[in-house]
Amino acid sequence: MSNWYSESSPLERRTFWASFGGWALDALDVQMFGLAIPALIAAFGISKADAGLLGSITLFFGAFGGWIGGALGDRFGRVKALQITVATFALATFACAFAMTFTQLLILKAIQGLGFGAEWACGAVLMAEIIRPEHRGKALGSVQSAWAVGWGAAVLLSALVFTYAPADIAWRLLFALGLLPALLIIFIRRGLKEPPRAVAAGKTPFFATLSGIFHRDVLRSTLIGGLFGIGAHGGYAALTTFLPTFLREVRQLSVLGSSGYLAVIIVAFFCGCVASGIISDRIGRRANVAFFASACIVTVLIYIFAPLTNGEMLVLGFPLGFFSAGIPASMAALFSELYPAGVRGTGVGFCYNFGRIVSAAFPFLVGYLSDHIGLGPAIGIDAAFAYSLVLIAVVLLPETRGKVFEQAAATRA
Repeated sequence: MSNWYSESSPLERRTFWASFGGWALDALDVQMFGLAIPALIAAFGISKADAGLLGSITLFFGAFGGWIGGALGDRFGRVKALQITVATFALATFACAFAMTFTQLLILKAIQGLGFGAEWACGAVLMAEIIRPEHRGKALGSVQSAWAVGWGAAVLLSALVFTYAPADIAWRLLFALGLLPALLIIFIRRGLKEPPRAVAAGKTPFFATLSGIFHRDVLRSTLIGGLFGIGAHGGYAALTTFLPTFLREVRQLSVLGSSGYLAVIIVAFFCGCVASGIISDRIGRRANVAFFASACIVTVLIYIFAPLTNGEMLVLGFPLGFFSAGIPASMAALFSELYPAGVRGTGVGFCYNFGRIVSAAFPFLVGYLSDHIGLGPAIGIDAAFAYSLVLIAVVLLPETRGKVFEQAAATRA
């Protein structure tokens, strides 16, 4: 793991930390919502289905944000687009703290989704174009592990805030802390430079950039990559959106108790991202994804349906978090290698985020089904179905490990 970093140039290292920090702070903002669901249900007098709708609207608009953000990166440059997207989701999350009605919160979560989806697309492609191909999987897997850092920070903040502040105020304090990612913009401006090809692509009309991923030369990659995104995001959203609620209401754990279970999953998620990046560079993108997707299905079903004690659930939380990390950790490298430079950001943003258009329904479906079959079965069935779609997609995609980008030599100078 340390070898690729020690071999990296100063520009590669600065780009890594900018992308890592952006994704960690992105996760902080998004994961705070799942931890605040019980308080939001009480504050606004809404159902679990309504709470699921808040999560779904974020994912739905995140899909468009990713596509548009990737195209902005192709059109105007990765770093400029990254600055705009970080500011968008940070300010939207901060504004959620002042929502007075369910409708206001719904609108603000939609704006947050736009910035959330766009930030990943810009940061992932920037990193993919800067890092050398033999280390691309490891580097981007490590960037994805930043999600666990932000997720862990959200759990810690949630435990502290809900312990020492009334529930009707605590959730507002959590969202107010979402302004922190805006500080990353200062670092982005000072530490990075645009990849040469990203600047050159600025002459292409914006609409042509958006639609370029549907050209016959890359259409197959776009369609199959979209299916991949549906499965990856659907499984993750079905599992994590209501997992804190499942631990508290079904397993009868306290806020601090459930935080311990989430901590195991989060640490495992970090490890899984790093491991997936290493395995991906060694055995290839397709074999790596197939392994993690299969393991996800088995582990989720055992975690949700097996008659486990709380202690056994704590132990099983590690493989649950580990295997669920492997799929998203592989997506940035794989999708980046499917497209040429002129539409790379657009393609990555679309494939990664298109899944959110369909997967946006998964949190709502979990909330809806939970009223009929129980929260645990609703999570398990939805997640297993989604991860099965990943297996179908990976069979249809080409192997791209080690692909050399056009501007690779210039950007590492």
